[in-house]
Amino acid sequence: VLNRLPLPYLVGTFQLGIGGLWVALQWLSKIRSFPKLNPDELRRALWVGFFHGGGQLTTVLSLGAGAVSFTHIVKSAEPLFSALVSALCFGQIFKPQVYLTLIPIVGGVAVACAKEINFNVTSFVAAMVSNAFFGLRSNFSKSLMQNNKRSMDIHPANLFGIVTILGFLICLPLALILEHGAVFSVWKDASNALSSNFDHPSLILVGNLILSGLTHYMNNEVMYLALGSVHPVTLAVGNTIKRIFLILVGMIVFNDRITLLGGVGSVVAIVGVQLYSIARQKYA
Repeated sequence: VLNRLPLPYLVGTFQLGIGGLWVALQWLSKIRSFPKLNPDELRRALWVGFFHGGGQLTTVLSLGAGAVSFTHIVKSAEPLFSALVSALCFGQIFKPQVYLTLIPIVGGVAVACAKEINFNVTSFVAAMVSNAFFGLRSNFSKSLMQNNKRSMDIHPANLFGIVTILGFLICLPLALILEHGAVFSVWKDASNALSSNFDHPSLILVGNLILSGLTHYMNNEVMYLALGSVHPVTLAVGNTIKRIFLILVGMIVFNDRITLLGGVGSVVAIVGVQLYSIARQKYA
């Protein structure tokens, strides 16, 4: 989508809006129970929505500014940020052996992604900021889940729906201020580029935006379901190893060949995940 519509703030916000609409329709149709938050829960959810929206926009900005593989390299450091937030904000400190296992995970993914590395300052800074935002989001979401014992309405999937809508409302004014002036010219250029292959290029663009929003929402909802059962650092480790899977998908879809360095990095990261699992069980 960003290749056709280089509007990272509006694209990222639109994805949040599609996700928010998706879950709102489920609440209205009573497929899901409608969540009810008291004022304190709403205040805390607003902060999580801010972290989620900030992480979304900075991730999309990083992807738009640099190579996809470079963004994955920088975002492989997410477990370190999550561990830092957990320690500083919630006083949850693990044994040194647990933290040491994060090194091969982060390093292995970085090595596996390194074959296409093209350093870009904007992409690097945005990805690092997104790591901080998502570290905060995961830890504060987990805290909200643990402290909410009064109602099953605020289960992880419903909480993510609330967070998504709040993130959309927070990000929309900023996105409009920054990119509203370029929307029509960018959309026209994208439509003209697609018109030679498609009869209705605008429908193709809208369809791509909707599909990206739905897949983004579903991916993150599954992540929140997992967060309901595991520690935020463990979730960040899972997100990091997921990047190896993205490389494999790229090999299949785009017929990319994995290099020796990529293979070694993948193996190191997978071994690191196993070591992390063992260390968490032994030194918890």
